[in-house]
Amino acid sequence: MRLLVVEDEKDMNRIMVKELESEGYLVDSCYDGDSALDYLCMAEYDGAILDILLPKMDGFTVLKKARKQGITTPILFLSAKGDVDDIVQGLDLGADDYMVKPFEFKELLARIRMITRKKADVHENIYTCGDLVVDCNHCTVKRAEKLIELSAKEYSVLLYLIRNQNVVVTREQIEANIWNLDRYGSSNLVDVYIRYLRKKIDEGFTFKMIQTIRGVGYVLKGSE
Repeated sequence: MRLLVVEDEKDMNRIMVKELESEGYLVDSCYDGDSALDYLCMAEYDGAILDILLPKMDGFTVLKKARKQGITTPILFLSAKGDVDDIVQGLDLGADDYMVKPFEFKELLARIRMITRKKADVHENIYTCGDLVVDCNHCTVKRAEKLIELSAKEYSVLLYLIRNQNVVVTREQIEANIWNLDRYGSSNLVDVYIRYLRKKIDEGFTFKMIQTIRGVGYVLKGSE
């Protein structure tokens, strides 16, 4: 899953990014409101952690402009502003959750899981597509009850596909959501990981779930 961290305290920003990456998230980060809006417009995120007191543009304004542009990324406000009026304002503007600093990292993780499940309309953090099951709670993948071992990058690509099951996604979309903005892979690299996944997910089964749409990209299907 891909997250955006917007925090102007650079040490705090780096710590949060490091901790989230250690939990398996792909994380982009920035330090001001203008950049935050640019990031939200450029890429599709599963969630964003947004401070309120930011340089150039405050978090409330970032959220207001993002929602006006039709950006539905789940937003978690993380701020030292703990007054009830601030919390109410943030939620009324369209935030999905609000945490007050200081905070416990394990609580932040729980709230991130909550808002990302909400976006995908998944209640137990388990995705199914036909006989394929991806359990994000335990980072396991099964097809027809058979456990499938994946590398971290293979798992990330499959998770993106299953979260967009029955929807055709381009190589560029996969690339943008699996590799950081500042260190993209290449279309060829996407194709390589798709081949890896096909060997592990589809080999030995009559129905091939990972399908190529010529000239467009790929789609994960659970049935014909």
